[in-house]
Amino acid sequence: MIAATGNTASALAAKAATATIPIVFLTGGDPVKLGLVDSFNRPSGNTTGVSFLLNELAQKRLELFHELVPSATAIGVLINPTNPLSPSEASDMHAAARVLGLDVHVENASSERDIDAAFARFVQQRVNALFVGNDAFFVDRRDQLVALAARHALPASYGLPEQAAAGGLMSYGPSQTDAHRQVGVYTGRVLKGERLSELPVMQPTKFDLVINLKTAKTLGLAVPPTLLAIADEVVE
Repeated sequence: MIAATGNTASALAAKAATATIPIVFLTGGDPVKLGLVDSFNRPSGNTTGVSFLLNELAQKRLELFHELVPSATAIGVLINPTNPLSPSEASDMHAAARVLGLDVHVENASSERDIDAAFARFVQQRVNALFVGNDAFFVDRRDQLVALAARHALPASYGLPEQAAAGGLMSYGPSQTDAHRQVGVYTGRVLKGERLSELPVMQPTKFDLVINLKTAKTLGLAVPPTLLAIADEVVE
């Protein structure tokens, strides 16, 4: 069997490679829209797994970010165009921003040089906060992103705790540890002979809000007590 844990790209690659070998995937998108399964409850074919449904969290994540940085009205959004989810991610961000009355400026980046260029355009557009898209590439480049955000005094929101721990202002998203554990559980059940069609696609039940107080202090931001009260982790 195949455990495709490299997020959406590896799940789609595994699906394209075989229609017979069982696949347990991990994806940040809607697996039905991506063509990985026909149904969440009763997946057909040779695939099932765990979906973060990260794009669906755009509004909640933006709401928390807006509560933390209420003065920011022009938001720079960084997206990896090579990610199959990037078109829907950009669309969801525009929709979430309209609800809050915010302006968004979307820039694409899929290399270190692209990130530098995107920040230069954000400066030209006079954005006053940064929303980093959900992509493994941005997790790998978190030190570069955090350094650039600090250089330009941009409060930044990320999707994973590792990015906030590296110096990002905040992160909000499903627990990576819990999601990978669920993939492991399903992998074991398949290896023991359970049918994939009887294993519904799982969705996250645990979400982590991480706030970096050290970064907030550097930016001159006062973190609302309401956010501190619900934060799962506070970096000091």
